[in-house]
Amino acid sequence: MSFNNFSGSIPASLSNASKLQELHLNSNTFNGKLNLDFRGLQKLVRLFLSNNNLGNKGDDVLDFIPSLLNCSNLKRVDIPYNQFKGDLPDVVGNISLSIEQLSLQVNQISGSLPHWLSMLVNLQALDLSYNQITGTIPIELGKLPRLEWLLLNDNRLLDPIPSSLGNISSLSLINLSRNNLRGIIPSTLGNCRKLLFLYLSENNLSGSMSEKIFPMQSMLVEVALHQNHLNGPLPTEIGNLFKLNTFSISQNILSGKIPSALSQCNSLEFLYMDNNNFQGTLPQSLASLKGLRKLDLSQNNFSGQIPKYLEKFALEYVNLSFNNFDGEVPINGVFANASAISVTRNNRLCGGIPELQLPTCFVETSKRSKMHNVKIVVIIIPCVFGVTVISTAIYYMFKKKKRDKSPTSLQAKSLQRVSYKMLLKATDGFSSANLIGVGSYGSVYKGTSAEDGTTFAVKVVNLQQQGASKSFMAECKALRNARHRNLVKIITSCSSIDFQGNDFKALVYDYMPNGNLNKWLHTNVTHEQPSLSFLQRLSIAIDVGNGLDYLHHHCEKLIVHCDLKPSNILLDNDMVAHLGDFGLSKFLPHFMNPTQSSSIGVRGTIGYAAPEYGLGSEVSTGGDVYSYGILLLEMVTRKKPTDDIFVEGLNLHNFARMALANQVLEIVDPIILQEDDEGVMNNSKAECLICMIKVGVACSMESPQDRIDISDAIKELHSIRNNFMLARRKPSMHQTGT
Repeated sequence: MSFNNFSGSIPASLSNASKLQELHLNSNTFNGKLNLDFRGLQKLVRLFLSNNNLGNKGDDVLDFIPSLLNCSNLKRVDIPYNQFKGDLPDVVGNISLSIEQLSLQVNQISGSLPHWLSMLVNLQALDLSYNQITGTIPIELGKLPRLEWLLLNDNRLLDPIPSSLGNISSLSLINLSRNNLRGIIPSTLGNCRKLLFLYLSENNLSGSMSEKIFPMQSMLVEVALHQNHLNGPLPTEIGNLFKLNTFSISQNILSGKIPSALSQCNSLEFLYMDNNNFQGTLPQSLASLKGLRKLDLSQNNFSGQIPKYLEKFALEYVNLSFNNFDGEVPINGVFANASAISVTRNNRLCGGIPELQLPTCFVETSKRSKMHNVKIVVIIIPCVFGVTVISTAIYYMFKKKKRDKSPTSLQAKSLQRVSYKMLLKATDGFSSANLIGVGSYGSVYKGTSAEDGTTFAVKVVNLQQQGASKSFMAECKALRNARHRNLVKIITSCSSIDFQGNDFKALVYDYMPNGNLNKWLHTNVTHEQPSLSFLQRLSIAIDVGNGLDYLHHHCEKLIVHCDLKPSNILLDNDMVAHLGDFGLSKFLPHFMNPTQSSSIGVRGTIGYAAPEYGLGSEVSTGGDVYSYGILLLEMVTRKKPTDDIFVEGLNLHNFARMALANQVLEIVDPIILQEDDEGVMNNSKAECLICMIKVGVACSMESPQDRIDISDAIKELHSIRNNFMLARRKPSMHQTGT
């Protein structure tokens, strides 16, 4: 009976509905006191009364709470956006231990947090935000072992944050913003390894940030600490936050230089450090933060020149005002838009676009500078002579060392490869029991070191297959030049002969215990092999995108993978995705003449290979992006691009594109729709699915010129994942952020 125009009081006679399991009366105009006696509703599981005017009349409007908490089967209580006021009453007697979610946000509840909250041992989400609650946060809340969401923001809470919150390892969101909390940020929060969102802004917190707050393998996505009294430097451990998207530490008393480790936060899009006492130059290492969209460093003591790398970012807003920057202001990128930048009160800046009205940059030429040039010449001549003498001496020393090279260094070099005998023993004679998979150019086996029991994967190249040897060399070359957390790591290689005198070549990789993505998408769901959740699919898609982005934009030599598909995406123990099988990869500089046609035919696998490859075009990063788009669509629909339904001009791209109008839910993998994402409104999840399909379609356009860049695709997917995370369990959660 939700979303109607019912008014008046909720009938007390509902108390007699002894078999009632769910009561949905949200989004009506019910008012007055809630006169239900929940002792007669012992089978009640879910109660939804949000968005009414309940509690707007009379006293003791919360006296229904004790009987409600006595319902033994109750799991979810959702009564936000009403006018309940007064103190939460004490509860005498038994309390239901089955309650998983308690939502009372946006009311007028006052008083302190009651002790019975710590008795709800199965509680997963507690939301009392936007009320008038006073007192302290009870230490006993640290005894809630399953709590994932803790929202107490926008109240009047006092005193320090209890360190006991660090005992709740399941926490993924903490929002304590806009209270009167004081003291330090407990270092124990670093124990919450599943924490994604940490909002502590607009309080009276002080002291320095402990490095323990940012532990290794942190999952933090958003951190908001602005408008407090934090001091000291920014810990270098900030570099542990690989998934960090938003970092806000404005309006504190923080000082020191920006640590170079911040450059490791490759997912960062929003960085707010204004109104502090930071100083020094902007590190060159920050050039790796190519995903930045908004940057505010105003009201600090930064100096030096504005880095040119900021021109290359897809920035939407930059504020560098009220600092000590000097030199020329860039004119490209975001700096070409006067409304998107601010550089005021940097008195030694010059140049920039005319709208900034800065003085022209010029180089002074005078007699003094001419004398300076003469001095330079006088200094250079003896320096060149000295360098020549030293270089000659080094040359002869090097020649002598080369003749006398010791056997030890040669032995050390040979240790980089392993022997055929060692691999034979590690794989139990390349037995079928250790066979992981078979590909075009070889077979992959699981190996176990006889020395320390370490497991690894061994790819044995089938040299009888035409092109196999070339594939082996391509993979060696690609992985030797590439290092990224989302690429399969090559440990070593073996190029030898077997016991029959035949050539033998193999590659040794890190072992991926969760196999490949194809197995997870297209194997029947079992207890041992569960299905992938929507959130897991999103995270895998971002992992794969990050790997491709590295190959295309950040590798020493640009690499095109050429064969992106689910079976080449491997999953480690934490379900982090790694790109594998670089046997078809190419270094793009060798293939940059667009007038030449390919002599090698279609690159990659049918269904995933870009259509232009079939017409003889050379490999390109756009070809990888096409394959990535098809992969995204396959992950959402669980349909292979080679499925039987794709005939007579219909392909996976067109199939998804046509469904975008109003049929998205009809093509989505039913497993995603059946997930128990309790609290995620259907329209929120549907919107995320639509957005992910849009990214897949944009990547897999037929013309390479119409495809988006992989970096843009990653940004969109990050945004989708953040929106989905904020909608989980709490449809209104996005209203309670920073």
